[in-house]
Amino acid sequence: MNRRELVMLVGGAITAPRALRAQQKAMPVIGFLSSEGSSALAPRLAAFRQGLSETGYVEGQNLAIEYRWAEGRFDRLPELAVDLVDRKVDVIATSGGDFTAVAAKNATSLIPIVFLAAGDPVEEGLVASLARPGGNLTGVTFIGVELWGKRVELISELVPETRALAALMNPNFPGAERNIKAVEEAARAKGLQLRILRAATESEIDAAFTALAELQARALLVGAPTFFGQREQIVALAARYAVPTIYDWREYVAAGGLISYGTNLADTYRIIGTYVGKILKGEKPADLPVQQPTTFELVVNLKTAKALGLTVPPLILSRADEVIE
Repeated sequence: MNRRELVMLVGGAITAPRALRAQQKAMPVIGFLSSEGSSALAPRLAAFRQGLSETGYVEGQNLAIEYRWAEGRFDRLPELAVDLVDRKVDVIATSGGDFTAVAAKNATSLIPIVFLAAGDPVEEGLVASLARPGGNLTGVTFIGVELWGKRVELISELVPETRALAALMNPNFPGAERNIKAVEEAARAKGLQLRILRAATESEIDAAFTALAELQARALLVGAPTFFGQREQIVALAARYAVPTIYDWREYVAAGGLISYGTNLADTYRIIGTYVGKILKGEKPADLPVQQPTTFELVVNLKTAKALGLTVPPLILSRADEVIE
């Protein structure tokens, strides 16, 4: 081996680890912060990853994801957000409500944040405007509060003889009071009595349905997002107590629930994924407008309606985006 070959060999041995480190560092890392648990979000994560793939990113190949789950403990969100910031992730995606986005926003003004919010992100102080967010945040808002009036209208059409409704709400959810106010106003506008049932845990949900049987409420509204992980329990209880129930999202109806009206969750998570990918490619959150859903899904389960002894009005069937038989 001559001197030139020896120099090249030694030089290569020195630079190889540096090149490897540079290559490893080149793989972006995003943080995914959720108020919920991983099992509840499994179907939606698939849509999120689809959005990433549309921009050329595949988890485990050219992208790493650090997941942080609050498991319904909203008080843990600030510390989980700080942990992601300390790990110097490239982008943070948030799920599970405005408060998750607020926790991330309070943790950093530098790392880009893509959120999924239920309310008005301008009112919440997340962005300057929907068209020009400014700052380091952008995302999707699915207009959760504004849809309660439509749900009250739909369940009233399904159970026209009812004069009393109940709504199941999670008191630990930071947006609970805002949702309660919205459903109270909707019920009052229809001349309906409304009782609020508060529950957070599985045992409290069981107790709420026991109380529901004593209230003589002929229909129920379920106030997500915090019950998504308990949807099978709630759907089973609604069947056991034979109470017609309306939900936010089609996943409840697919699990055997009666009817749902709300945004397409898979589509919103796909948009979040594409926004994260765009930011990784150099676009700025300040220049990406906050997306809003333009269509809403009405899903009806005819098998469940039959079991409840209900005849679904033709007008609802004609408007339904999906009918499960």
